[in-house]
Amino acid sequence: MKNDELSMKKLLKKALKMVLPIALGGGILVWTYRDFEFWRVKEVLLHEMNWWWMILSLFFGIFSHLFRGWRWKLALTPLGTPPRTVTAINAIFISYAANLVLPRVGEVSRCAILSKYDGISFSKSLGTVVTERMIDTLCVALLTGIAMMGQMKVVGQFFGKTGTNLHSIGDLFTSVQFYIIAFSVIGVIILLYYLARTLSFFEKVKGVVVNIWEGVISLKKTKNIPVYLFYTFAIWFCYFMQFYITFFCFSFTQDLNIWAGLVLFVAGTFAVVVPTPNGAGPWHFAVITMLTLYGVNETDAGVFALLVHSIQTLLVIILGIYALIALSTVNKLNTL
Repeated sequence: MKNDELSMKKLLKKALKMVLPIALGGGILVWTYRDFEFWRVKEVLLHEMNWWWMILSLFFGIFSHLFRGWRWKLALTPLGTPPRTVTAINAIFISYAANLVLPRVGEVSRCAILSKYDGISFSKSLGTVVTERMIDTLCVALLTGIAMMGQMKVVGQFFGKTGTNLHSIGDLFTSVQFYIIAFSVIGVIILLYYLARTLSFFEKVKGVVVNIWEGVISLKKTKNIPVYLFYTFAIWFCYFMQFYITFFCFSFTQDLNIWAGLVLFVAGTFAVVVPTPNGAGPWHFAVITMLTLYGVNETDAGVFALLVHSIQTLLVIILGIYALIALSTVNKLNTL
């Protein structure tokens, strides 16, 4: 009976981990698009959207993954036998697709792929991912600082519109937008809790923490730091260009300047931290809110967010499927 109860509890936890992110993102999406004119999406998609710009933006999306794979291989090289480039890149493709199913599971899945196909230590590769996340956090902080200094007025308007203006405490608790942000923050806290639980589990396993730490400090042993920094710059440049170029796909956003692109990119980056599939819900809310501050009407802002997010998510799915097929094919060829 006890084993059955434990199995049920584990199954329930797994179900909640999958259902809660979808429910959170779905709830925010439903509220954000509650009065939306969906016929406008079809009209823009079929008759107004410039697909050439969208295709160009997707190329930047693919290259961001390639640069991340190349950077990861560079970080893993000091730990011993480096992974094959194709394995590292395909692991990145799969990790982003896996995050659509269960937010943040991608970091674990890509380490498991290297362990399975190239025999790389799971715990050591996990350490390099931790280092990656710290560096990415610094990049986001830098971009946020630049965006806030360049567009302080618009950022202030965003806080005021979402009910997070501390000068008006009464508005805080009567603003639906504030509760969206609050629930998103709670979602991030829950995610951090589960990550802490996972790390506490690793601490009980002999030698694993040492291996993780070895992966974390592997950057100190990397011989070609300038190349690592170049890859880091290239990753975030491609991320930004993938988003900014989509402005030129639509008549109602093509006149927005690069500052607007940076502010919306930063807002979207923070929204993606919320544990929903690819940031669905919080990302739409943040982008729509910011676009309206730049003069785009709410319907067109909703069209932009829905189409851009959907197409870019479709790219993640396609790359994930491709990587699964490619890895299995390469593995079969190696065993012949």
